[in-house]
Amino acid sequence: MDTYSFHEMQLTWLDGGVNYLDGGTMFGVVPKALWSRRYAPDDNNLIELRTDPILLTYAGKHILIDSGIGKGKMSDKMKRNLGVRSETKVEESLAELHLTPLDIDIILMTHLHNDHAAGLTGWIDDKLVSIFPNADIYVSQIEWDEMKDPNIRSRNTYWKENWEPIQAQIKTFEEHTEILPGVEMIHTGGHSDGHSIIKLTQNDETIIHMADIMPTHAHSNPLWVLAYDDYPMTSIYAKEKIMKEALANNYRFIFYHDAVYRLVQWDQAGKEITEAVERTK
Repeated sequence: MDTYSFHEMQLTWLDGGVNYLDGGTMFGVVPKALWSRRYAPDDNNLIELRTDPILLTYAGKHILIDSGIGKGKMSDKMKRNLGVRSETKVEESLAELHLTPLDIDIILMTHLHNDHAAGLTGWIDDKLVSIFPNADIYVSQIEWDEMKDPNIRSRNTYWKENWEPIQAQIKTFEEHTEILPGVEMIHTGGHSDGHSIIKLTQNDETIIHMADIMPTHAHSNPLWVLAYDDYPMTSIYAKEKIMKEALANNYRFIFYHDAVYRLVQWDQAGKEITEAVERTK
């Protein structure tokens, strides 16, 4: 497993599964001639995308960022349509660290689309249950409301199987919340109406997790947004604002979906990568 030490915080990427999606959907209106230079497709125009939760160990707490694509909840047809080639192995990853799902204290959900939230629940003895029953699960109020009452577009990714068993664990916030000193969640909207990012601060240094408004390092251009975004202009405005702040202050970036890098830092122009942690393959 890939790890990164950030002062008092230890980050570990768990195995949350992998899917392959059409490159065009992941880069929206950006021509393939441009995006393929930064993120290589296969012969079928599919790109590899991880769905790897990040375990944040800090202040005596075990914190997950998102939960993986889940396992045992999708039919073969669904897995084929969603490009799923490997389901979640989060429990196995935790076991390598001498932990179990019972040891997770807090889960930070950037949003509740199926590829991020399916790992929250699973089948045990023919019953859907919470995989992390001791954890407080933080998500924006807007996202939680839509999860329970999806619209005609979002109902294909907000599944009751992913939220009904965890209702008692949910903690919601409006625009911003500080979970622990130096661990913040900030509502942005864009990819989904309730989408949030995560900001980690230590010793005047910052790591930012942009979730699905910047799912990979190749999406750093504010105009490069996903066809999956419900509110693409909101994504653009949010990313433009955050990137301006982040590049000026030398933030590092971490990723859930990137199959190439776990972490990168750009120069202040946003052109050259000055620090990187590559994903171990």
